[in-house]
Amino acid sequence: MQTSVLVTGGAGFIGSNLCEYLLNNGYRVRCLDNFSTGHMYNLIPLIEAYPDTFELHVGDIRNIEDCRKACEGVDYVMHEAALGSVPRSIKDPATTNAVNIGGFLNMIIAAREAKVKRFIFAASSSTYGDSKSLPKVEDVIGKPLSPYAITKYVDELYADVFARTYGDFEYIGLRYFNVFGRRQDPHGAYAAVIPLFVKKFMNHEAPNINGDGEYSRDFTYIDNVILMNMLAMTTTNPAAVNQIYNTAYGERTTLNQLVDFLREFLGAKDSVILGIEPTHGPNRAGDIPHSLACIDKAKELLDYAPKFSMRQGLKEACEWYWNNL
Repeated sequence: MQTSVLVTGGAGFIGSNLCEYLLNNGYRVRCLDNFSTGHMYNLIPLIEAYPDTFELHVGDIRNIEDCRKACEGVDYVMHEAALGSVPRSIKDPATTNAVNIGGFLNMIIAAREAKVKRFIFAASSSTYGDSKSLPKVEDVIGKPLSPYAITKYVDELYADVFARTYGDFEYIGLRYFNVFGRRQDPHGAYAAVIPLFVKKFMNHEAPNINGDGEYSRDFTYIDNVILMNMLAMTTTNPAAVNQIYNTAYGERTTLNQLVDFLREFLGAKDSVILGIEPTHGPNRAGDIPHSLACIDKAKELLDYAPKFSMRQGLKEACEWYWNNL
């Protein structure tokens, strides 16, 4: 019997990459998405290449019946469906809460009813909030700085309570740090910084940096995230389950460095880009100054060994955007 995996948010950036990897490696995959932020064009190649092992459910995690149908008969869940973006959550906290908390609760209820073996979910580095300590270690967090951060922390609490209370529920939560790579959407009001800057450079426009550019992030290439999800799903180490893990590379890059790298990689294809200087605006509400993950826990319990540094990943991502934007 083929192992079957439900990927919620499977039409999105991270979800579609997980679907593709799973299908390429012989898993049966079901995708649940309502296309509020995901795109059908991320799935069409998978539908065409894997008509027998890929199944699309159009539905909304805010509807528990959609969750129940999607969980029926699957071995594992990778829950990526959420409304991302700190600014979006500040503008519309109610919808962010309904999807990220209400939807999450529906999913873990449905997964438990369906007797899913393990529930792997996207948590967030925003959970570290105003904690000043660097690098970020899983059990030292601060106060949340945005509605989005609250929702992702509540999800961790719910998963933990379900595991403790019911005894038949296993989870692993992955605190993603600034994930980037192929298929990350450069369009829309809430586009992430890397695809946004790539698009600007390719259009010969100046990217705008919030603040002086010395804020730093632990930018994490998509292939490291796929690796972490697979380790979380397949681990047989009992000490590794019902835990939260940082999912990152473990290095810090400032926005100014990011701009320099992008200019270097894209400028090699179009020399005009080498001369484009960024503009600077005010710092963004809810933003933390610095983010850097300690990945020792994942190394120790899951044998995590990320293959792509920020620069290596960025080079691949620029190549993809150049050919696909």
